[in-house]
This record gives sequence, structure tokens and C-alpha cells, in this order.
Amino acid sequence: MDSLIAASARALAAGDALGALKRVALREDPPALALRGIAMAQLGEHPRARELLRRASRGFGAHEELARARCVVAEAEVAMAMRDFGGSPRALAAAAATLDAHADRANAMQARLIAARRLLLLGRLEAAAAALAPLDARDLPPSLAAVAELTAAELALRSLQIGQACAALARAHEAAGRARVPALLAEVAETQAALERLAARRLFPGGEQALRLGEVAALLASNALVVDACRRGVGAGDSWRSLARRPVLFALARALAGAWPGDVDREALIAYAFNTRRPDETHRARLRVEIGRLRALIAPQAGIEATARGFALKPRDTREVVVLAPPVDGEQASLVALLSDGAAWSTSALALALDASQRTVQRALVELEAEGRVRSIGRARAQRWLAPPLAGFTTILLLPAALPIE
Repeated sequence: MDSLIAASARALAAGDALGALKRVALREDPPALALRGIAMAQLGEHPRARELLRRASRGFGAHEELARARCVVAEAEVAMAMRDFGGSPRALAAAAATLDAHADRANAMQARLIAARRLLLLGRLEAAAAALAPLDARDLPPSLAAVAELTAAELALRSLQIGQACAALARAHEAAGRARVPALLAEVAETQAALERLAARRLFPGGEQALRLGEVAALLASNALVVDACRRGVGAGDSWRSLARRPVLFALARALAGAWPGDVDREALIAYAFNTRRPDETHRARLRVEIGRLRALIAPQAGIEATARGFALKPRDTREVVVLAPPVDGEQASLVALLSDGAAWSTSALALALDASQRTVQRALVELEAEGRVRSIGRARAQRWLAPPLAGFTTILLLPAALPIE
């Protein structure tokens, strides 16, 4: 490795992308192309960074598998920053194995952290936890240790394990301070700030109460029967029943919980659940069927009793009934939450994260664009979608699979 390449690598490790480029900007050899690609990625020029990294990977010879593996890892991180999840994770796993075989522990750890962070972005929390479990952040360079602890903190936050999240954030702050990389320190501070922001609303008949993440976690762990509009389900303590894929049943559960301890008129339930203002006998028959299905699903937590004018929710063991609502209303809250992270998402990536069809996502984006809540950049296959940050509250509970589901 010549002196300019070494100096450029040190500058990149310190977060000085411009300083790195000054040393290798005019060079076309594979090591310089790789460093230029990483520098361009740090500057936010992701398409150019990907092109340079691919050229570097092709330029390394067949005997330079270590260098090629490092390019694969760098390109995978660029793809994640671009919210491009179309590639197979096998290439990254193979690169990590190659790096392990050459005793490059730091870059192997980086590859596995990228894989775990990708799973987090897609809402695959159980898979992300399994990917993080065997990783050991000790004896790593400070910047990489900070990323590892930040990833663990994000997983804990999205699982509402607040104590674990705070401990991981404290370790991340200490490692970022040792690394002296401003971007890492800012990311740690932003994640810590999420703990103090509004995360959800507890609704009352006469008003609402703003809750932070810690308060939400305490409420969900309590004995109360919680109808959770953030992740669309019903739970009490350790028991949880997801209704995310059964919108009619969730609409009925929310209406009944909102009226507790009173009942809800049949006509009002039909209008709320079936979105009709002119109910007929078919709607009334369907209401009886859907109430029966909901009664069977939530039987361990609550019963549903018929009254003279409608139905009433009757929790078991004299539990309190609580309605937990997201900080922003709307059918597309999860979509807006994903887009508000500051990155530009493709419709295919959004569909993967939301576990929905690409056509469904496209229709929702068109509606949100007409309301001025999102905007697009680029055209055709290069089209990406953005939304302004949602100030004043955290979107953690609105993200897909925000909490473990059964």
C-alpha cells in the first residue's frame, strides 16, 4: 500500500471524505477507486459511489479475494443507504466468510452489522436479533463499536426494551466519543432524543395523554387491556393478538374500546367498520359474524356482550381498557414513518418493508403526494420517494413490526 492510499484510508476512518478524495481523486487503480467510492458514499453521492466500488471490484485480480470482499461490503452499505434491497444477501455473507478466513475481523463485523441493519430497516426484528446475538463489539475500532451498539439500541427500542436501549446508547456514546466522528455522535444524540419525544397517545372519552416510549412500554407491560392502534392489535401483559391483517376486526375492537365501559350502537359499528352510511340487513348479518370472530380471537383477554342497542367490551379480571393511538392519524402512517427517515426509498423497497404489494404502495404514494405529504425525485426505475421529518415525536411505533408479534 503506497503512502497516498494509506493517508486516504486514514482520512476516511476519521470521517474526512474530502481529505481522502484530495489524495486519490485522479487515480484509476483499484485501491484508489475503492477509496473514492467510499468517500463519495460519505458525501451522499451514492450512485457514483456504487459505480466506483464496482469498478474497483472488477479491477482486483482473481488472487485478490480479500480486496474484492471489502468492495462487496462497501457496496452493500451503499445499497442500504440507497434503500436498495433487491440484491441477494448471500454475496454479503460470502464476503464476511472470506474476511474471516483472512483474519480481517473488523470488516467481517462490518458485513454482519450491515446485514443486521438491513433486517431492521425491513422490520424483520427476530431475524435481526438472531444476526446480532453472536456479534461481539469488544476490541473493535471505536467507530465500528459505536455502530454495533447503535444497531443494538435500535433493535431494543423497536422491541420496547427501554432499559437495554439506554445501556446500548450509553456504550455507543462512549465509543463515538473515542472515535471522534461527528456524524456518529450526531446519530447517537438523535437516537437518545427519541426517548424523550412523543411516541403515542392514550385516548380518553374527554381527551388524550401524550406518552413517551418508556411510558408506552410500561402501559403494554401492565395488566390493562390495550387496543393498540400503532401496531393494530389487542394485548394484556404478555398476551398479544395481532389484528394487523384483519382491519374490520380491529376497527370493531377500537370502537368498542373507545366506548368502554359503555356500549356502541349497532348502526355506529356498521358505519365505522364497513364504511357505509346506509346499512341494510346484509350489513347487520355481517356485523354479527365479525363480532363472533372478534369474540373468539380475544376470548382470553375480554368478552363481547350484546346489549339492547349494540355491543359492549367486557375485559377479564376487571382490567382497565386503554386505547393507544399513534401520534399522527391516517391509514398510511407506517408509510410516512418509513419515508421520514431522510432517505430516498424506492417503491419496491417500501413494499418489502411494509409486506405489501408494490401496486398498493404506489397507490398510497400517489394519494400522499396529492396531499403534499411526500414527494418524488427521479423517473421510472430511478424514481425515489421522500417525506419531511416528522418533528416533535418519534416514529418508532409506526414502523413495520415495531414490536414483536406473536
